[in-house]
Amino acid sequence: MDIYVCIKRVADTSEVDIEIDRTGLALTEDDFSYDINEWDNFAVEAALQLKEEHGGKVTALTVGIEDDEEVLRRALAMGCDEALHLSDPCFEGSDAWGIAQILSAALKGKPLDLLLFGTVSADEGAGQTGGFVAGLLDLPMVSLATSLKVNGSIATVSHEVEGGLERVRELDLPAVVTVQTGINEPRYVSIRGIRKVSGIEIPVSGVGDLGLDPNQVGASGARVKLEELFLPPQGQSAQMLEGSDDEIIDKLLDLLQENGGL
Repeated sequence: MDIYVCIKRVADTSEVDIEIDRTGLALTEDDFSYDINEWDNFAVEAALQLKEEHGGKVTALTVGIEDDEEVLRRALAMGCDEALHLSDPCFEGSDAWGIAQILSAALKGKPLDLLLFGTVSADEGAGQTGGFVAGLLDLPMVSLATSLKVNGSIATVSHEVEGGLERVRELDLPAVVTVQTGINEPRYVSIRGIRKVSGIEIPVSGVGDLGLDPNQVGASGARVKLEELFLPPQGQSAQMLEGSDDEIIDKLLDLLQENGGL
């Protein structure tokens, strides 16, 4: 099997104070640490498990600046066979549509059985790129996969649908699948494993290599424009209600009526 998995390097903001920079269009990143997007980590593991079961090759791709090569080396340390870094100053400011055009240009014409994405990215949370790439490559797609099996030229995918339910779909390969967290248990990447792949040369492709017009991608080609970032206003502190159950219910109803909740 020829499996490709698209990954992204994102900031870990869980333990830092979020601040908007002076432009009002970006976050202050001085204290940020970076790692592979959580959902993408599960996608890499899914690809590796399929390779171990069926044989073949797994290639990891990312779009981004020079530092984003870090997540490709992590994917190689996990067990991916090859990596491709899609990087060019023209790519800066690309929205999901622009990223999808970059990825589809890199993948077009390559032998491809399965293309995996994480369902969403932790920074943007839009969940659009996988669907855009599937459309551009004219491939069938299932999103929010919670299990994935392949038998010959058929992929069987369980995926989340509305109301917390799951549905099972069969797809003719080649196909695109976006992977949900919890589909597997991503393997541990050791420092030794990272060092082992540190000397591997990762090829880089830019706008010219991909045959793209610079105006298709980057800020100039973006269909979604960021106008402003702002922190939500801080709400009032919680009010603790005391008394018996009936008294608390009466107080709660009174508060809801006073504040327009009923």
